Amino acid sequence: MSAIQVEVQGLSKSFFDQARGEISAVREVDFECRSGEIFGLLGANGAGKTTTLRMISTVLQPSNGTARVLGHDVVREPVEVRRNLGFYSASTALYPRLTARETLTLFARVNKYPAERTSSRVEEMIERFGLGDYAGARIEKLSTGMKQKVSIARTVVHDPPVLIFDEPTVGLDVLNALDLQTGIQELRDEGKTILFSTHIMSEAERLCDRIAIIDKGRIRATGDLEGLRAATSQHYLEDIFVHYVTSNDTSV
Repeated sequence: MSAIQVEVQGLSKSFFDQARGEISAVREVDFECRSGEIFGLLGANGAGKTTTLRMISTVLQPSNGTARVLGHDVVREPVEVRRNLGFYSASTALYPRLTARETLTLFARVNKYPAERTSSRVEEMIERFGLGDYAGARIEKLSTGMKQKVSIARTVVHDPPVLIFDEPTVGLDVLNALDLQTGIQELRDEGKTILFSTHIMSEAERLCDRIAIIDKGRIRATGDLEGLRAATSQHYLEDIFVHYVTSNDTSV
């Protein structure tokens, strides 16, 4: 069995809102993710997916609970966690005046990729993601699809073992979304550990080896698709999702 790369236990996050008081965005979330696995967080907008992933990536500090990436605690060892992570989000901006090659070089350096190997690694990424004709072009001049490819390349340029994709296909057309999904599957096949959040049922069904259904900050169920089907007597993931978010059943 593959090694556990991400371990989350009792992870919680609360915010204080002046109008509404304390808000529990994430409540005692537990899950594990292994190498060579795409683990999906499936939930509606506002369910707690992004907050959970931001805590794992050290952007937010948990209110309670723990999360570890390759054994490194996200609170006590944030530098080590970030060194082993790549984070992709459709809302992550690129620097418009940098070229694609400059962008990849910057992110390799920021993430402490060995200096003597940076240039060859950047060229490897340019070739892999089909950026050769655009490597010298400024980001602001690139199409949406090309910007997407640069974003994926900068996420993996430092060769992290753990990758986070937070709602990555938001705003993409069908062909670009499918292209992105194929790229994520290839990374999984290379042995990467992938956390993937989405509210799109077809994406979760197509990509994820295991799925955690999250609603109102809580994990309602976790399992592979066949296990979720067996537990609910429902075939379609949409119906499985509705079953769990409209009931108190949290077992699979």
